[in-house]
Amino acid sequence: MCVSRKEDNMEVENLKNTEPFAVMAKPVGPLCNLECKYCYYLKTGSLNKSEHQSRMSDSMLEMYIRKYIEASPGPIVPFTWHGGEPTLAGLDFYRHAVELQKRYLPEGWSCWNNLQTNGILLDDEWCSFLSKEHFDVGLSIDGTMEMHDRYRKDRSGRGTYGRVVEGVRRLKAHGIQPDLLCTVTYATAEEPAAVYHALRDLDTGWIQFIPIVRRTEDKKVTADSVTGEAYGKFLCEVFDQWIRQDLGRLDIQLFAEMSLVWSGGNASVCWMAPTCGRVLIVEQDGGVYSCDHYVAPEHRIGDIEASSISTLVDLPQQSRFGSAKRDSLPMQCRSCSWLEVCNGGCPKDRFAFAENGEPGLNYLCSGLKMFFAHAEKPIKQIIQLRKRGLTPAAVLAELRAEAQARWKGIGRNDPCPCGSGRKAKQCCWSGRL
Repeated sequence: MCVSRKEDNMEVENLKNTEPFAVMAKPVGPLCNLECKYCYYLKTGSLNKSEHQSRMSDSMLEMYIRKYIEASPGPIVPFTWHGGEPTLAGLDFYRHAVELQKRYLPEGWSCWNNLQTNGILLDDEWCSFLSKEHFDVGLSIDGTMEMHDRYRKDRSGRGTYGRVVEGVRRLKAHGIQPDLLCTVTYATAEEPAAVYHALRDLDTGWIQFIPIVRRTEDKKVTADSVTGEAYGKFLCEVFDQWIRQDLGRLDIQLFAEMSLVWSGGNASVCWMAPTCGRVLIVEQDGGVYSCDHYVAPEHRIGDIEASSISTLVDLPQQSRFGSAKRDSLPMQCRSCSWLEVCNGGCPKDRFAFAENGEPGLNYLCSGLKMFFAHAEKPIKQIIQLRKRGLTPAAVLAELRAEAQARWKGIGRNDPCPCGSGRKAKQCCWSGRL
């Protein structure tokens, strides 16, 4: 975290709109030192104004930081550095960024920095800087060595798992607990327990699972994409592993967000929110786009040289982009029991057809419904038990006692006690505590 060190800071330009928004900066655009097979972002390189411009210039960096702080309602300004691989901008780039943040922050304000990285370049100098400046770090790692090295190879075709794990360990040695980001491909979904245990054993406290859904130019789903059913089964198994072994020890982003919503709050991740459009993308040339998954000419809404960020985030076309998520929901979604924790999912995945033939259904709908039904009761139990002041250990003990009573005398071939009508072995048998 960086804190203002000036007593005579500039006045904030625009405090009129306090609706939350964020900006994700891509200081090297799609440039990367890996060639991940499922990457959706590398093809955007042709959009850059200057093909030879591989890094955001110092003048552009200063303009971005100044304008972002001016547009922010404060008092904390969140900076996210993404890619491609953002560490390719070089350590001096981020040293300069922190200096600029401190220069332009109003008195009493602070910055929060988050670096999303593949971890390959994180030596001790990098980790020392990130620790000193209180950066949060998100690090991509696809579970087991076998699964990771199948998809996440360097440009020489070599697997990168060992180097990434070393990056995790080095970050931890410098006092940083990185968030682990794991993609879920069709292959990953077949190994839920192994993938979960490999990530859990790195002991960082936070895991995020990102489903891979890609389509070819002729709109066919790629072979590496996870299906709805496979994704649902994967999430159910991971949930069962987590609640039996790691409740209170680590958090899974999706589970935490569901708990937040069912506790009366609002989801903080965009794909679960009713609308989107409040997270802009700034490329290294200053171009601003509607969303990380929509870095395309038709979604370029301006540039930071010509406009203020507050103006761009509230442009009519950006508002329409965000509202379209809600407005184009098929009736099947509008009447769904899980709407509050899904809201149709990410627009990029809404290319399937509803039961009545209406377009706009999430490709992963069947799997998400399967998982929400599986996890709802235990998560709501956890919420109530925590409201009573129980510790995680006490919550787990009570859940186990309740499960033992519910499953007493139930065999594999008996009707499942959840009331589904299926045999226990075909329903909740593997998830009993």
